[in-house]
Amino acid sequence: MDGPAVFKVAVEKFPQVIREALAKNNLQTSDLNMLIPHQANLRISQFVQKKLGLRDDQVYNNIMQYGNTTAASVPIALCEAWEKGLVKDGDLVCLAAFGSGFTWASALLRW
Repeated sequence: MDGPAVFKVAVEKFPQVIREALAKNNLQTSDLNMLIPHQANLRISQFVQKKLGLRDDQVYNNIMQYGNTTAASVPIALCEAWEKGLVKDGDLVCLAAFGSGFTWASALLRW
């Protein structure tokens, strides 16, 4: 796998798909309480966070504890964020993933 090429596409598509979901719901990045990204690479998450103008407390990362748990990374991170009280009733949460086969998606949840 060509790591630099994957990084370039991921940091382009992640923000794009997140902004698309927000726009379709007449929302802005400032409306997000929490972004739960796929935990593939901390640098990708940090780059996306910066591109979207999100604070550290608006993005949950746990790759440092587990590494890349592939398809399980988003639900594991969401569960942990909720258990820690970082996701509360009424919060707008964005789940976003970029995976093998160069596929990507996002979903907005009103918790």
